[in-house]
Amino acid sequence: MKRIGILGGTFDPPHLGHLLIAEEVRVSLGLEEIWFIPTYTPPHKDYSKTSAQHRLKMLDIATSSNDYFKVNTIEIERSGKSYTLDTMKELRKNFPENQFYFIIGADMVEYLPHWYKIEELVELVQFVGVKRAGYGLETDYPITEVDIPMIDISSSMLRNRLRNDKPTKYIVPEEVILYIREKGLYEKRERN
Repeated sequence: MKRIGILGGTFDPPHLGHLLIAEEVRVSLGLEEIWFIPTYTPPHKDYSKTSAQHRLKMLDIATSSNDYFKVNTIEIERSGKSYTLDTMKELRKNFPENQFYFIIGADMVEYLPHWYKIEELVELVQFVGVKRAGYGLETDYPITEVDIPMIDISSSMLRNRLRNDKPTKYIVPEEVILYIREKGLYEKRERN
């Protein structure tokens, strides 16, 4: 049986916080792989800022240096809004020999009561909660807690820095920044 960690999100763009969380959880729980699953359209947001194809390419670039990291396109292939329950049902069907650990930040731990069919979901996957500044890990749902070094990075903060030509060194892998610049992503848009 393979023990697989899952880190889902929009990854708009992926940053070092995502990679740090994945590696710390992998090592702490002795997981054999971490699967990054980018959403096509997250259920709790109206849209992502960047196309799925660009986000997927950036994620491929960001994870390429770690042999334990894999990118899984199950939600992008499904397109539309994706619920974790649907993803986990499909993963359990396609990989019945694997045990899955779904990694979420403390902000999402607090939001668990609002997740789609959460009672059914907790039967399919073990949640792993990691600390995030300003949030606790208190919940009535079963989660495994993993302490990670606190680094307060968010994709929205990073998009803002990119739009305003602020430095991003040590926040996002340099190869991802090169891709962002090459494709003109997150640039300030002129208003008419």
